[in-house]
Amino acid sequence: MDRRTFLAGLLGGAVAAGCGSGSGSTRARRPLPPVPAGLPADRFVLGVASGDPRPDSVILWTRIVADPLSGDGGIGKAPVPVRWEVAADEGFGRVVRSGTAVADAALAHSVHVDARGLAPDRWYWYRFRVGDRTSPVGRTRTAPAAGARPDRLRFAFASCQNRQDGHWTAHRNLAAEDLDLVVFLGDYIYDEDPDPAAVRPYRSADPVDLATYRARWGEYKADPALQASHARFPWVCTWDDHEVSGNYAADHAGEDYGDDGLSRKEFLARRAAAYRVYYENLPLRVDPPRGADFRIHREVAWGRLARVFVLDTRQYRSDQAAGDPSLPAGAGPITDEARDEGRTMLGRAQERWLGRALDRTPAAWNVIAQSVVMGRMPFVGSLYNLDQWDGYPVARRRLLAQLRGVNNPVVISGDFHLGALGVIPEDPEDPTTPPVATEIVSTSISSDFPAALTDVAETQIRGLPNFRYVNARRRGYVTCEVSAGRLDIEHRVVDTTASPTSDVRTDAAWTVTAGDPEPRPRPTGGA
Repeated sequence: MDRRTFLAGLLGGAVAAGCGSGSGSTRARRPLPPVPAGLPADRFVLGVASGDPRPDSVILWTRIVADPLSGDGGIGKAPVPVRWEVAADEGFGRVVRSGTAVADAALAHSVHVDARGLAPDRWYWYRFRVGDRTSPVGRTRTAPAAGARPDRLRFAFASCQNRQDGHWTAHRNLAAEDLDLVVFLGDYIYDEDPDPAAVRPYRSADPVDLATYRARWGEYKADPALQASHARFPWVCTWDDHEVSGNYAADHAGEDYGDDGLSRKEFLARRAAAYRVYYENLPLRVDPPRGADFRIHREVAWGRLARVFVLDTRQYRSDQAAGDPSLPAGAGPITDEARDEGRTMLGRAQERWLGRALDRTPAAWNVIAQSVVMGRMPFVGSLYNLDQWDGYPVARRRLLAQLRGVNNPVVISGDFHLGALGVIPEDPEDPTTPPVATEIVSTSISSDFPAALTDVAETQIRGLPNFRYVNARRRGYVTCEVSAGRLDIEHRVVDTTASPTSDVRTDAAWTVTAGDPEPRPRPTGGA
């Protein structure tokens, strides 16, 4: 029984790589290798993606693969020259930037191109070519200029896409939304064994090293619904735990290895492999990892309208406080250990970075994009999920102190496979204190919440004074439209993940007015 299933059970019991040589320049930075002989006809089986836009550039990604389930992609060791193009029109009649990157075997023949010299606040189309074969076309856009005051930013955010739990019907619908950006908050893959009884059993083994992580990522990235979502918009990504090991904390192995005697050295070797493959498979504006160290916290600006602060809540955190020894899965009361002043969720360096960034932000809205629920969410009596911010109360107070005085802070969260909405008070343990920020929690793309316990979970969370909405029974994502004076929120849910296609509808809609974190309900408008 995993952590989320067990904690939901408590509720029931209570009531019963490859940076290569691409940039905005057409000049290669080293002599180009020839196209290797024997490449398969379909060289772009993992699709294309873009991410982390700036006013003059965006990161373009692809990976040259013959066999997604192979640890080396089935391409061999030879480097592959990859031509890239950015156009102002979908038909590529007006190519505005182009160049050649080199996809190396060391980074699984992935390509990360920083396509520079683009105009701000524009849509573009991009593609790659290897030999006589051309990739699918992706659509992307640049951010507004630094001093601009755009009318809107429309983004969606999502998390938790366990492939075995269902089809990604949410991604298929997400690709049809009118958006500027997608923010993904973690659990992009899941580290678990194949389950023959699952909706979509894995064909790859439980990942533990470089080859098996590459195979698991290949299995995920080959999905057409996920590829469509990536190809339609630029993405901004952070991680949670399952990209490495369920419930891990810094250099402490998570629940998957808690009883296996995995040494710190062995776990860091696994973390290094997981981080490297994470970089290989996403369009990230970050430096490649250095072993088990990989800085991914960063910010994305949308003129003076909005700024997104992308946090890492796994790599630097203190180990989870000890829970009740009679209870598995990290559940328990908030003990003196959990309240220790030295404990951290973000690590001191990331806390300082965030404080400096918040001090200087000119944005009208400031979005804290991170993985685990921040608001106070007790389950039964004094029992909490110690993996969430509830298990790090002093670190949470420090972060909330940084948010005081910042224009319109909004926290977006994932992890728990349910949709929720509320406010975070100045003192989360005293709901009568003034609210500091709005918190929006996205349900999962496909990862299950135990169906038999949804009614109980929803009843419990609705009774908490800081939450205004909960839905534990539906999968989907959240859309947000930001303008100078308001934030409009829609919890978008699909009818089923048991089949590849499903209708999507708005389950709840809310408005947050600038200067007041309290969300106000508004009509959903249906589909």
